[in-house]
Amino acid sequence: MAEPLPDWQKSFLARNRLPDDYLSHALKWFGPLATALVEHQNSAARTLLVAMNGSQGSGKSTLCDYLCSLLQADYGLASASLSLDDFYLTARERRQIALDIHPLLATRGAPGTHDMGLLSATLDALLGGKPASIPRFDKSIDDRVPGSKWEQVTSPVQVVFLEGWCMGAMAQPVDELAEPVNALEVREDSDGRWRNYVNNSLAEHFSQLYRRVDRWVMLQAPSFECVYQWRLEQEQKLALTRSGNAIMSAAEIAHFIQFYQRLTEHCLARLPARVDHLYRLDKQRRIQSYTSAAEANV
Repeated sequence: MAEPLPDWQKSFLARNRLPDDYLSHALKWFGPLATALVEHQNSAARTLLVAMNGSQGSGKSTLCDYLCSLLQADYGLASASLSLDDFYLTARERRQIALDIHPLLATRGAPGTHDMGLLSATLDALLGGKPASIPRFDKSIDDRVPGSKWEQVTSPVQVVFLEGWCMGAMAQPVDELAEPVNALEVREDSDGRWRNYVNNSLAEHFSQLYRRVDRWVMLQAPSFECVYQWRLEQEQKLALTRSGNAIMSAAEIAHFIQFYQRLTEHCLARLPARVDHLYRLDKQRRIQSYTSAAEANV
């Protein structure tokens, strides 16, 4: 008879609506990553910031949840998981920059639509061992939830995970911005003002964030073409927790992901060589290989 699952594993599977066999998969692929993070944290003797990149629907949130649960249960390390998505500007703030700068900035997603000051202050608290309030963004209403519903971290943590679809994206050379990459850029950004603003946000604000990161993890999709299907599946999964709120249609998702195409493709091409831990995925999001910078340098 199989041993009963520990409570933390049962809770993790329930939260993420996963079958029991996910755990053996996770142990095989993510156990080495957890061990490496524990060793680095013990050596550094301070709170680590671990950044995670992955296109929409690649499994970043699930992996962060698993690592947080595992580190606490097996190593006694407290952690916090942040999503870049929770630091979007409010709907009102995005409407204002859409008026002031470019209409496409009303749509959340690209750099330039995040509250980088709020993110920096939250990281200051967590990395400094102080209490912190972690904001939450409700995608069903396209707005940040009231502060009374933010997650409260009251005790020091040893590891902070920050996941985001564009984490690690670097500003592109200006000449790479000249040609549009999709119909959205052709129709709605013909003069390139939006993509140049996004690029400047990467250079001015995200580069500062990256200097704080201790370790980089990437879930690498095989191509941008997979993102549409993954995002559609993600939307359907989110619908189960939205209490009847509307979700995006397939056509709306096809339009929405065009906001992400340029930087997603840029990350897929440039980021794998720069991360510390790289997972290569197939079209079904199954892990095909794992490499770490430490192993590559042996």
